[in-house]
Amino acid sequence: MKLVSWNVNGLRAVMKKGFTEIFNELDADIVGLQETKLQEGQIELTLPGYEQYWNYADKKGYSGTAVFTRIQPKAVTYGMGIDEHDHEGRLITLEFADFYFLTCYTPNSQSELVRLPYRMKWEDDFRTYLLGLTDKKPVIVCGDLNVAHEEIDLKNPKTNRNNAGFSDEERQKMTDLLAGGFIDTWRYFYPDTAGIYSWWSYRFKARQNNAGWRIDYFLASQTLADRLQDAHIYTDIEGSDHCPVGLSLR
Repeated sequence: MKLVSWNVNGLRAVMKKGFTEIFNELDADIVGLQETKLQEGQIELTLPGYEQYWNYADKKGYSGTAVFTRIQPKAVTYGMGIDEHDHEGRLITLEFADFYFLTCYTPNSQSELVRLPYRMKWEDDFRTYLLGLTDKKPVIVCGDLNVAHEEIDLKNPKTNRNNAGFSDEERQKMTDLLAGGFIDTWRYFYPDTAGIYSWWSYRFKARQNNAGWRIDYFLASQTLADRLQDAHIYTDIEGSDHCPVGLSLR
């Protein structure tokens, strides 16, 4: 089984940059998108063989997630059932026979960490939500989690210390989540691999210079360890400031 996640940073824009061709080449069984930045009816997307599920933000042109799946889910949930968090279209949960699949677009703490207090509340509630699911069956979480966990996960850790996405607080929340029974699947297979990133700023020729961050993840319940086959970061795929990431399961 092949799973893919991609922060498209505006799906309508990426449609003009070959999204359908890229989607077909990836040939995944389940695809999670983040930052679709659209409302219902603003796009016509034909993906034969896939069911489509969308979660739109109340605010137009902002946030938003989607899941496209060849495998029919048993149930689909939008958000985490907490009103404070469920107006920005950041989360979709699909229940399948033997696991839950979630696409998530974690809130950015923003310049000078002005949204860090809210981000901390999101992190705590999201972890509680995930642990509640794991009581029922294993969980796979994909998406832009807006944090580079360790120094190896970004090009310039020293100069970015305590910037949004690399604050001590955000990194600790990722540590806590993994300690709760999750595997960072990329690091599971490539614990010491440096210089592989999933996001590059549009400024300062960051992608050309590979001055990036690994902030897009596949996390999996530890109980799925024997099913993990490989993890992928598709650095050659353009169209967004993020590249897709993937997970192969036995």
